[in-house]
Amino acid sequence: MESAQQSCTSRRYGSVTAEKAVGATYTPTILADFVAQKITESFQGFSADVPLRVLDPAVGQGELLISLLHHLSGTIRQGNIEVHGFETNPDALDIARNRLRQAFPEASVHFEVENFLDFAVQHFSPHGYGGLFRDETSTPYDLVIANPPYVRTQVMGSKQAQFLAKQFGLSGRVDLYYAFVLGILQVLKPRGIAGVIVSNRFMTTRSGAGVRQAILCNSSLKHAWDLGDTKLFDAAVLPAVLLVEGKPNGAGESPPFTSIYETRETATRKAANPIASLDSEGVVAIDDGRHFRVRNGNLDTNGTTDGVWRLAIDEDDAWLDTVAKNRWGSFRDVGKIRVGVKTCADKVFIRDDWQVMPETDRPELLRPLTTHHMGHRFKARKLDSPKQILYAHEVVQGRRHAVDLAKYPKSRAYLHSHRDALEARQYLMESGRKWYEIWVPQNPDAWGRPKLVFRDIAETPTFWMDFSGSVVNGDCYWLTCKNDEQTDLLWLASAIGNSTFAERYYDLRFNNKLYAGRRRFIKQYVDDFPLPDPFSARGKAIISKAKSVYDCAHSSEFETSAKALDQMVWEALAGSAPS
Repeated sequence: MESAQQSCTSRRYGSVTAEKAVGATYTPTILADFVAQKITESFQGFSADVPLRVLDPAVGQGELLISLLHHLSGTIRQGNIEVHGFETNPDALDIARNRLRQAFPEASVHFEVENFLDFAVQHFSPHGYGGLFRDETSTPYDLVIANPPYVRTQVMGSKQAQFLAKQFGLSGRVDLYYAFVLGILQVLKPRGIAGVIVSNRFMTTRSGAGVRQAILCNSSLKHAWDLGDTKLFDAAVLPAVLLVEGKPNGAGESPPFTSIYETRETATRKAANPIASLDSEGVVAIDDGRHFRVRNGNLDTNGTTDGVWRLAIDEDDAWLDTVAKNRWGSFRDVGKIRVGVKTCADKVFIRDDWQVMPETDRPELLRPLTTHHMGHRFKARKLDSPKQILYAHEVVQGRRHAVDLAKYPKSRAYLHSHRDALEARQYLMESGRKWYEIWVPQNPDAWGRPKLVFRDIAETPTFWMDFSGSVVNGDCYWLTCKNDEQTDLLWLASAIGNSTFAERYYDLRFNNKLYAGRRRFIKQYVDDFPLPDPFSARGKAIISKAKSVYDCAHSSEFETSAKALDQMVWEALAGSAPS
């Protein structure tokens, strides 16, 4: 049965293209060649006695297989290669078959119009990851090259997501490529090599923990490349490449990790393209004028097999160690970070033209709404046409309830005029909720408390204090104190959150950016932001300065005052001013 949250988002994803629905994102030749080269450089199991078994579990039009066979051509003859592949699009598979026949006529090609995951579940143990086989006649593969389909839970639907979760031991928001990665580990020989192109999201999200653990526990990760915002694909994908060997080596060594992200810094060397720049270190200018920072180090998982993957470099680790020594606590110690409300019917509940309505018709239950459009460091912007939300929730005897509409006739009349649309939210009705409720209303009593609000996606961190009693929209997160008498902790958090220190900490600790240098300030990350001792002289000075910065926000004094506060934060947590 479709979950309520997925139903809520189904309208957003209901008209996705056929390609997006199956995750079709064909691999550019430059990336296919890179993965093929790394596979052939790593594979040591060549033998003339038996055919080399090669697999692409999502063939597409064959770009990856063609690149791999080209790279193998100097090592093994075509007639000694078995090429296997799965693809659900028969037209694409015909193109791939014809391309391979023309380029490699002696290779033995075995393509199936079938979902690779169905094959893996049927023939290999779903939780063996290269261990026991369900079908003893099934033979694992020497080499796997793959760009698995990338389909979000909301697009694939909950039935398929639940099936994949059960078969492959996944939990949370299941992405289709998660299952493909686990399936590849199942069908790979112990000495086999797989090169897999995936979204880099799994490295840092909670839902990717099971995949991270499986890779580290059931194979040997030989190298990981975070290709960041290189824009190698036409689609908005931030790719990563994983090179794995089928059997764990048991050595416990940290594998190499390389990252590349666009930067405005001055370049010290040149390269033709982002892939060619991966052999460099530092800032590289490529032929199209973009600059990228390439960083090489080792994988760090914070000592756990399912921990967030980050790039570990000695200099950066020393900086993080200093921060750890200077931290008193973190944002999670202040209070609980929550996402804003989600109505699943914004056009009904949220408007910026309520005041245009005659007062006799205007709903009584309107409340101010904070959205990311108001976002500004320390203090929100004032908008010409601020949005308001019809918020029909209250707390009675400590429990949240939908209000009695009989007490609010204008709100009742307005909501009744949209009843058909609101009752179309079947998941809400099935959960026993009233038809006019907001799907995620959060705690009605909390809106009146002082809170720190921040944008989900921003190039630079944007945190602001709110004392207006406004409701926070779902495009922002918000934090209130566990104890209302400790509001100074929110001021301290606002100073840290808006600092360039927070940018540096985010980049080194979480190693995750979107296009154009934007960062995701989600609960998982912000919870971990460090705080200096609020009771120390330095901590008290930061709190006092944060209040004065708030007071001069949107004035000519703001930038100078904010810069002075920024330096205070650096000195408190990093021991020195920013370099």
